Amino acid sequence: MKKALLVVSFGTTYHDTLEKNIAAIERDLAAAFPDRDLYRAFTSGMILRRLRERDGLAIDNTQEALERLAQAGYTDVVLQSTHVMNGEERDKMMAHALPFVERFQSLTFGAPLLTEIEDYHAAAKALLARLPEKRKDSAIVYMGHGTEHHANAVYALLEYVLHDMGRTDIHIGTVEGYPGFEEVCRRLEEQGNVKNVLLVPLMVVAGDHARNDLAGEEPDSWKSLLTERGYAVSCQIEGLGENPAIRAIFVDHARAAAE
Repeated sequence: MKKALLVVSFGTTYHDTLEKNIAAIERDLAAAFPDRDLYRAFTSGMILRRLRERDGLAIDNTQEALERLAQAGYTDVVLQSTHVMNGEERDKMMAHALPFVERFQSLTFGAPLLTEIEDYHAAAKALLARLPEKRKDSAIVYMGHGTEHHANAVYALLEYVLHDMGRTDIHIGTVEGYPGFEEVCRRLEEQGNVKNVLLVPLMVVAGDHARNDLAGEEPDSWKSLLTERGYAVSCQIEGLGENPAIRAIFVDHARAAAE
């Protein structure tokens, strides 16, 4: 029986963050499943087109990867996504993958990062391990992507878990969802006496949003806007995939899918 492990990510056009984050997750998954051949797919059509046109790099989408595995004679496939939530990208991936279920003896799906409540506690501990200790005059702001999908509620739940763990100095906002930048500013004011703000991306890869919307020098970046409001701002630019404990959650989800 030929076995495969297909790792599906949103993708990135930055080769350095691809290596540090997506490839790092893939390496940990490959090490956990030595009996399976590792394959990669991206869900973002825009990223796939840009990589192909700019770099001549061809990466499969979900459908192409599954077709490749079926044609190659694989019979047992574990598909593990590296998405943060069960949102739009996950829905799109599943819509593309489900027609292939009957093409394999076994095609199972590993859950995204934040799925069960245990995932939130594990993720919160993983985040805290990379952060400085709580200080009265400081706050930490995470920037998530955000979405109109109902899965956007994961950000509020994760923040609640972090606050329950005593880290009321941590606030989560999003670029394209709720809460946004203004809500984050209100939380900073409510915290009181905040002078220093550490900005950190809450995304699997530290790509465009992290480098530009979060930490860019443009006047509309979160770094610039918070500096304008009088805060001393620093940035910790790393994707979630650089965190070994976050990667371990994906490995656990893949193991659950393989059982």
